Amino acid sequence: MKLIVQIPCLNEEATLPQTLAAIPRVIPGVDVVEVLVIDDGSTDHTGEVARAHGADHIIRFTRRKGLAAGFMAGLDASLRLGADIIVNTDADNQYPGHEIPRLIAPILKGEADMVVGDRVVGDVEHFSWTKRRLQELGSWVVRKVSGTELPDTTSGFRALTREAALRINIVSEFTYTLESIIQAGKKRLALAHLPIESRQTRKSRLFTSTWDYVKRSGATILRIYAMYEPFKVFVVAASVLLLVGIGFGLRYAYFHWWLRDITGHLQSAILAVLFVILGFQTLQWGVMADLIASNRKLLEDLLYRVRKNELAERGAAATKDETHDETHRGAAV
Repeated sequence: MKLIVQIPCLNEEATLPQTLAAIPRVIPGVDVVEVLVIDDGSTDHTGEVARAHGADHIIRFTRRKGLAAGFMAGLDASLRLGADIIVNTDADNQYPGHEIPRLIAPILKGEADMVVGDRVVGDVEHFSWTKRRLQELGSWVVRKVSGTELPDTTSGFRALTREAALRINIVSEFTYTLESIIQAGKKRLALAHLPIESRQTRKSRLFTSTWDYVKRSGATILRIYAMYEPFKVFVVAASVLLLVGIGFGLRYAYFHWWLRDITGHLQSAILAVLFVILGFQTLQWGVMADLIASNRKLLEDLLYRVRKNELAERGAAATKDETHDETHRGAAV
């Protein structure tokens, strides 16, 4: 059983040593623990600090690609390195490394495919009142969209099985936290959560303001939900348009037939026809989007099989090389 702890980094030379030192290298039920650092185009000495303080593997982007890209690069690299369990944590030492054994316990027991650390946001003292309320609201929205029961959907402290990592495909350029949970929920992965402590850290570099975070998170949630439930999204939009059209039509009918006012209110009739046409067109787009979503699910399943086969072939090749080396050494002796 091999565990890889991946740490996406951006200019984290000051806090990375503490984060690396806190990662336990001996965990019951795990044979090997390795650390992978993803350097997202840092302009400081993050890469050198990571190597000097015990990181086993380092990926470095020549320019900044964002947290989501770093997360996916870490998953791909961890899978290639043979990880059976992957833990993602932040480089700013927000999440305690000593909680990793407890985080992966449900996976070792076979009870979960993904485990998310719950910071119990409502009780975090170093979060402002506004941030706590927004975090709770955002988590509630993600729970409704994904059909899960995770209380802290923005937590970056999470563990995934090999199979779960193979099925996650992040397309957002903002963050992986929300999208990965929505995907996991839609793909019926077994999710679990457990309360953890959360340390106060520097100001987030992911967004510039609270409004920026709300705007980008909302757009991410809507986009991912539309990818997995396009027909529902278009049906809601079409229903609104049809109701508006019917409302204008009833207004015109009231004046035209009930009050016998046949000289005016033609604009209501025009708007009624316009909104009804738009409503039916939106329904048509919904049907097309649903067909595209069905094809996307097939492509995701195909990608999962391709990635799994590639890893199996790589593992078989590595085993063959090791056997050849042993045979060669035996012959030499």
